[in-house]
Amino acid sequence: MDSKYEALFTPWKIGNCEIKNRIVMCPMGGTSLFGWFELGGCHFDKEAAKLFIERANNNVGLIIPGIAPLRDTFWGKWLWQNPKMFEELKEFMDEIHKTGAKLFVQLTAGMGRSWAITELVAPLHKNKFTRALIKPILDTSHELASPSPQPSRWAHDIICPEMTVEQIHEIIEAFAKTAKLCRDAGVDGVEVHAVHEGYLLDQFAIEFFNKRTDEYGGSFENRYRFATEVVKAIKKACGDDYPVSLRYSVESKMKGFCEGAMPGEDYKEVGRDMAESEKAAKYLQDAGYDMLNADNGTYDSWYWAHPPMYMPENCNLDDVAHIKEFVDIPVVCAGRMDAGVAAEAVAQGKIDGVGVARQFLVDPEWITKLIEDRLEDIKPCICCHSGCFNFSSSKGHANTQDLFDTMGLARCALNPQTMQSKKYKITRAKKQKNIAVIGGGIGGMEAALVLKKRGHKVTIYEKTDTLGGVFIAAAAPSFKEKDRDLIAWYRREIAKNNIPVKFNTEVNNVEALGADEVIVATGSKANVLRIPGAERGIQAVDYLLGEKEVGENVVIIGGGLTGCEIAYDLYLKGKKPVIIEMQDDLITTPGVALANTSFLRDFFKTNKVPVYLETKTSEIKEASVIVTDKDGKNTEIPCDSVVMSVGYKPAPVAAKSKNVHIVGDASAVGNLRTVIWQAWDVAMKL
Repeated sequence: MDSKYEALFTPWKIGNCEIKNRIVMCPMGGTSLFGWFELGGCHFDKEAAKLFIERANNNVGLIIPGIAPLRDTFWGKWLWQNPKMFEELKEFMDEIHKTGAKLFVQLTAGMGRSWAITELVAPLHKNKFTRALIKPILDTSHELASPSPQPSRWAHDIICPEMTVEQIHEIIEAFAKTAKLCRDAGVDGVEVHAVHEGYLLDQFAIEFFNKRTDEYGGSFENRYRFATEVVKAIKKACGDDYPVSLRYSVESKMKGFCEGAMPGEDYKEVGRDMAESEKAAKYLQDAGYDMLNADNGTYDSWYWAHPPMYMPENCNLDDVAHIKEFVDIPVVCAGRMDAGVAAEAVAQGKIDGVGVARQFLVDPEWITKLIEDRLEDIKPCICCHSGCFNFSSSKGHANTQDLFDTMGLARCALNPQTMQSKKYKITRAKKQKNIAVIGGGIGGMEAALVLKKRGHKVTIYEKTDTLGGVFIAAAAPSFKEKDRDLIAWYRREIAKNNIPVKFNTEVNNVEALGADEVIVATGSKANVLRIPGAERGIQAVDYLLGEKEVGENVVIIGGGLTGCEIAYDLYLKGKKPVIIEMQDDLITTPGVALANTSFLRDFFKTNKVPVYLETKTSEIKEASVIVTDKDGKNTEIPCDSVVMSVGYKPAPVAAKSKNVHIVGDASAVGNLRTVIWQAWDVAMKL
């Protein structure tokens, strides 16, 4: 192991609990040991348990599973009323401890106005009759209950009800009872969720959300009363020596309702600012908390707690390191943490541990690989959120992601086996076949790797002189360094697995290949606008690959994800982008996480990038474009260049048949998750 990482592999203590190293697997939605977000109600989740055992066997120090609601989302049963689940938990903890890892269970008071109500459920809540009808199964009023009446983060036309004092006391009691059951099951500690990310306890703590006039609102002490009474109740039930961590946001990074602050921006904080945080951290420590598991943000500035690729690495480190100066308990920092930077921060005493989350979903062995000096073998997380937390939303819509997909959090776009080990697995093929893969993009390479591991003979046919396909263009912007790392990882894996690649070979006749099976992974081609002057436009791929230059003032036609990323890239290069979009918001496609989309929307708003919504392009002229709004009004926008990003359509080189299988965008245009998962779906059956 490189000596620069040594500080990460020193022991430390949370209370009297010693952790073998400084790497903390942070909680993620969907990784709860108490499968709470399933129609059958809470149960010991064996798939999550398998996930944690595998990571524990790969040198993680402390594991904190995802939230365990004190009360079932479905059917409303309290967690402490399920003794069988805690008996299974005890058996699991015995297995965890054999690895040398420690585990805290994260318990949540709830989400309040941050509860990601879906498009399917929202209408049921709005109607009094249907709300009462579904209450025994799903009590939406309980899930949405907030410190004060206020709009839901996800459905702005829903006003969240005010939580009663009786409900608060019931939750505090449930914290104590559940924590004691965890302690008795051998769990090393609990984490309270959370004065963090704008969840329920954070909403009580932040004056912007809390307008109560009783003992749980108003003064600083009253706003933090809920969180302090929780830890006191846990300590009373479990003993003062039982470790209790707190998930904590140093600053809210909020400018207003559903409006976050950009990194480095000079703004007025409407949530918890640093001055209050300095006081709050000490106050919460004195109340009994033994650790702060910290970052920044709320659901209004979600990209601080769930950093997309647009956020800088180590984005929360300076703020978390600052707050450590005001407490005597350990402080952990999370948020796109680089292992080398984290090790240096630990060595310098700036933080006590490094919180890592989604990298564990992509590559369960990443710590082992770091120890063994195999850094290039680590499959990188690209911060896409499209498998792990793809809650999506746009103007006038709640969580637009499919309900059943929403229920399956903590999966991974790049690693289908994560939390889906029963569905996606490598089994040796009964009969070895010669299989041709046409197209060396991500889908083709993924299919080839799975097929090779199953024992088949595989050959990739690639019409260019390099592997990567259209993802090379997608990875071109400066902020896509992890995408470029991913392409490099795939190329190395293809070479390591001795998979032949025939470069500069365009296949037009699949029969001539003489293969037993053929996988077509030839991707898609750009749609073409049928408007006057369309030939003057530059296709998005040509811009991204640098094949065509643009001027100072650039109009981007299409405000989907690709168009917005191009506009962001242009702005970073000092250009002046303008976005034209026919929908009523940017990036309206379901499955693109709000953490990612809200960053781009806030960035354009903050930096005054012109955005024309509900507007179509009527003509591209030599030095301008003509656009038409929803009322039929025409506007001429001067520009030097026009980049067209109006979607793609499949471009398979052969039709599907008994022996020909089509994967990825060649089948249906999607994203990296659909490409990779479909490659597995096909490759597992051959």
